Amino acid sequence: MRVLFTPSGMGLGHVGRCIPIAKRLEQNGARILFSTYREGLKYVQQEGFQAVEAPDIGVAVKPDGSIDFRLTTVNPGPFLSIYTIMKQVDAEINYMQTFKPDVVVSDSRASSLVAAKLLDVPRIAILNQFQVMIPRRQRFLKLARIADATTLTLVGRIWADVMQALIPDFPPPYTISTKNLHIPKAYHKKMKFIGPILPICSKDLPEKRQLQKKLGLDENKHVIFAPISGPAKERAYFTGILRQIFSKFPDDYQIIMSLGYPKSSTDPVTNENLIIHGWIPNRFEYLKACDVVISRGGHGTLSQSICYGKPMILVPTPSHTEQLNNASKVVDLGVADIIMQEKLSKDFLLNAIRKVLDNNFQLKSEQLQKTVVKCDGLEAATKIITDVAQRKQ
Repeated sequence: MRVLFTPSGMGLGHVGRCIPIAKRLEQNGARILFSTYREGLKYVQQEGFQAVEAPDIGVAVKPDGSIDFRLTTVNPGPFLSIYTIMKQVDAEINYMQTFKPDVVVSDSRASSLVAAKLLDVPRIAILNQFQVMIPRRQRFLKLARIADATTLTLVGRIWADVMQALIPDFPPPYTISTKNLHIPKAYHKKMKFIGPILPICSKDLPEKRQLQKKLGLDENKHVIFAPISGPAKERAYFTGILRQIFSKFPDDYQIIMSLGYPKSSTDPVTNENLIIHGWIPNRFEYLKACDVVISRGGHGTLSQSICYGKPMILVPTPSHTEQLNNASKVVDLGVADIIMQEKLSKDFLLNAIRKVLDNNFQLKSEQLQKTVVKCDGLEAATKIITDVAQRKQ
């Protein structure tokens, strides 16, 4: 069985949820090839998988990490450039003709699904956002309406023209990405909520205190874990602010910060109670060992934190509607607090941490964890992909 994974390479989240599936399939005897780009390509290569580089596609970013929709729409490469899209489709056709996959698994990339359809290769989509989301600010309102109508018509048909569309999220009413999934009724039959895709579950790790001891953490301090992911340009400004703030934190907190750079040194830089890692291979051990998670609003980090029963403080990327929607949902679930980036300061962050360390947040996080613990996205995705591939054989 040959499986071609084609995840978006922007940030680590899309590749990060494909890798556990690929490892499980490989253990079952499958041959795996990845086609991706940017940070995603480095991550896949670090994990030891065979990979080919797809043509890059991205968004214009301002210095503060927010998406620059003015530049994006003036130079529409990221979303609207026919040339870029066709270049990706052409590259994917070449890769598929060489590798001859039994199934193509796309994570949030339409170009590979188009290529697979043209070659009559079975296709599966993994997605937690059904359309491009533009901020509903007055200056972008017309663009937002056009984008929503266009993507629902065009991209929506691509997502739906698959054997199965897998949503790696909790079923309603706990769906994190519910505001990003405006799925027309005609497409509902092919959509399946499978639960988050985790490489390792909380129950398979030692207890929290044991992990804190193993990791050299101070059991008498509140442990804060800040795993920062996302595209490099969006990440840089945010990590700079956090480092400045964390360096001034009181001594009763211990902060573990991951900058999210695959292939960087795993040796940490320690500054009193702040420990900074370029990359943390065993990040799920730190996730279970911590008391609070501080992050952007990426779907992967939020779903992982819920599965591990951890309350969160979220600072969504400015102008990133998907992240704002995700963050809003987990606040509604009672397991997180939001700070907008323009208000981020030492005092705001400390107050938010003290708020979520309150027993009510802790209790709700643990209760939600128990409610969703049976959602095994890894097992479900592996089975569905295998079934589709075997039908072709």
